Amino acid sequence: MRIIDLSTEIKPGHVRWNTERTAKGDTNAGDQNQVTTIKVSCHSFTHVDAQRHYFGGTPTIEATPLDALVGPAIVVDLMDTDPMEAIGPEKLAERASGLPPKSRVILKSGWHRHRSIETKEFWLDAPYLTREGAQWLYDQDIMTICYDFPQDYCIRLLLSDERRPTEEHVTHDILLRNGVHMVEYLTNTADLRDDKVFLSAAPLKIPEADGAPARVYAIEGLG
Repeated sequence: MRIIDLSTEIKPGHVRWNTERTAKGDTNAGDQNQVTTIKVSCHSFTHVDAQRHYFGGTPTIEATPLDALVGPAIVVDLMDTDPMEAIGPEKLAERASGLPPKSRVILKSGWHRHRSIETKEFWLDAPYLTREGAQWLYDQDIMTICYDFPQDYCIRLLLSDERRPTEEHVTHDILLRNGVHMVEYLTNTADLRDDKVFLSAAPLKIPEADGAPARVYAIEGLG
């Protein structure tokens, strides 16, 4: 059995997200305990989106059914994906044909091998899904999708605070809008060897939140 940690570290100083971490007490200095406090966006680092992130009147993160995010998952090998590649239905159909209905899917591009998530280049040079690619995934009747790259082209524009219409956030507009659960910013996917794994991507239970951080991992070799 192998456990592969697919989660990014939550720490300050990130190129895109403002994160604060403070600690009170120092056990090395003789204090009884240390208590760390963090302030972080629910949509930073490895996290799960709720529909409320984009669409009013839809479920918030605590309503996410755990069985959508914990269970067998199919790994789709996109390791030959190039920087700035537009991933469309042709490539997805070649690599992910025959997905059973209600599948949990991990797109494995191994993007972390090429650019660090702590750099601007991770965002600016990233591959992305086309609208047709997102529609193809939706047409397969998947339940959950996990990405290891910024999956909408316009996400890179957020570095310069440029906001684009929802229809340009194609995976959110097509998949999230229609109830497909989305897990964003996995890392270490190149360590996945099997095409079927056991996935755990349970988000923190934050009432009324539109998303939440998650400690995501995959287990191989369970039989």
